[in-house]
Amino acid sequence: MDAIDYEIKGSEMQFVEIELDPGEAAIGEAGSLMFMEAGIDMDTVFGDGAKQGAGGSGFMSKLLGAGKRLITGESLFTTVYTNHASAKQRVAFAAPYPGKILPMDLRQLGGMLICQKDAFLCAARGVSLGIHFQQKLSVGFFGGEGFIMQKLEGDGLAFVHAGGSIVRRELRHGETLLIDTGCIVALTPNVDFEIQYVGKIKTALFGGEGLFFAKVTGPGTVWMQSLPFSRLASRIFAAAPQNGGSQEEGSVLGGGMLGSLLGNR
Repeated sequence: MDAIDYEIKGSEMQFVEIELDPGEAAIGEAGSLMFMEAGIDMDTVFGDGAKQGAGGSGFMSKLLGAGKRLITGESLFTTVYTNHASAKQRVAFAAPYPGKILPMDLRQLGGMLICQKDAFLCAARGVSLGIHFQQKLSVGFFGGEGFIMQKLEGDGLAFVHAGGSIVRRELRHGETLLIDTGCIVALTPNVDFEIQYVGKIKTALFGGEGLFFAKVTGPGTVWMQSLPFSRLASRIFAAAPQNGGSQEEGSVLGGGMLGSLLGNR
């Protein structure tokens, strides 16, 4: 496992800048690269890249790693950035939308972290990317975003991205939270996770929160985000003109009406 130095920069649109010693490497999600210095070599590999630079791995192992990523909706390929220079070099990875980048030291988290399938941004070489299926069928049928999650394993640093503001909550033994499934960023594997019905048909139909919540019970740690990407996307779609035309924001007169009035003068 490569031990990397890093610096997270920015506020709303953050990026993480990683410093690699000679021979060190980092893995990044496809499309997340912001910049890299000239001494770093970029190589796209099949699967999660966890065993690259450590004797390689067999074809079946690579195929299994790629299949896991495909199930979670990610690319079949991962990019490995290796410092082949004789001095330290830097590579940076940018967040895909407004929010925060969270450094996760897997060694301090017991060697494993469960996170939303689109949360992974980059990691030190040696971190393994897998999938985590929730055990209960109710989660599979109704859990939506919380059913298939990513599993990060290893003893190094991994970086995950979340939207909006981030809350880290330490749950005591038996302590329970009800959370919107899209607002869960990550949790430690000892947290019990299941789906719970909201309880009232009226609330489910008209409350705007859906039929089910994620029920998490301690002990363990849960990270939550205030702005899931799915919620952001739905708001943008709802605000966009649905007829293919344009609409002026902040004006009593729409673009079409204003143009008609001007044309009749």
